[in-house]
Amino acid sequence: MNALDRRFYAAIPAERLGVLRLLIGAFATLYLAVRFTSFTSLSRFSAHEFDPVGPLFWMPEPLPRVLLFAFTAATLLLGVAFSLGFRFRVSGPAFAIAFLLLTSYRSSFGMKFHTENLVCLHALVLGFSAAADAVSFDARGKPRPSAHGRYGWAVRTLGLLTVVTYVLAGVAKLRLGGDGWFSGEVLEAQIAYDNLRKIELGSLHSPLGVALLSVPALFTVLAWLTLLVELGAPAALLGGRWALVWSVFAWGFHASVLVTMMIAFAYPLSAVPYLAFFRAERWLATRPFRWMIRRLEQPIDSLAPRAAPGD
Repeated sequence: MNALDRRFYAAIPAERLGVLRLLIGAFATLYLAVRFTSFTSLSRFSAHEFDPVGPLFWMPEPLPRVLLFAFTAATLLLGVAFSLGFRFRVSGPAFAIAFLLLTSYRSSFGMKFHTENLVCLHALVLGFSAAADAVSFDARGKPRPSAHGRYGWAVRTLGLLTVVTYVLAGVAKLRLGGDGWFSGEVLEAQIAYDNLRKIELGSLHSPLGVALLSVPALFTVLAWLTLLVELGAPAALLGGRWALVWSVFAWGFHASVLVTMMIAFAYPLSAVPYLAFFRAERWLATRPFRWMIRRLEQPIDSLAPRAAPGD
């Protein structure tokens, strides 16, 4: 086995993957619950506004209202089963595919909700992995599995997908903004335009973002920090302090977007996509998550971390 195989197919505890399934599934399910009306109200759009994207490229027309409501409700229920690891051989792939189709459908009416892409990719990886071998209803009463590469590849893939999305965002900024990104001009114009548009429309805007426009030099710093976070994302794959420092800066980047443009990237702001870089099972073996884990599977002592080869 070469170095890449040892790194990517590392023996990782099943509990880590189980915790990631629980949190990523919970986020996706809550996301659907909060935006349930947003998804089901798509039936109000006319057929000529429907331009199917991604896996729905073949659809000739929108779904009937009743079918759309039923599919959204079914996806929500599958999300609960996915999160809890209940009948995961069915609920895992079913929810991952349903979530992909439903989010693709919402992006087929003009606006592309790219903020859903990463959580969708993470759900697909988890749905087709052994993510319910621990910290799940399916694992109740079964022997605790040993650390194995079948868990490692999924955890590593989750982290890799997170990194790739940031790198692609950085590359896109350079391709579309060119030298303007290095000077901060593009970022300054983007914040100014976004807030002005919201003010004109009577929507929620950022007073802080407007105030910062009086300090042009600040945008040069912010633009360089943005590129550093996005193009420097591969550093997180080194793990340890590298992953911690990058994750803090990445979260800070999204927090700054929120306070300067009132645009919330909910998934990264939750910090859930960064947990794949850490030993999440150790952190979640403490309160307030103790009661949740106990009810899902076994006493919390079963989550005591063990040495994992290659980890």
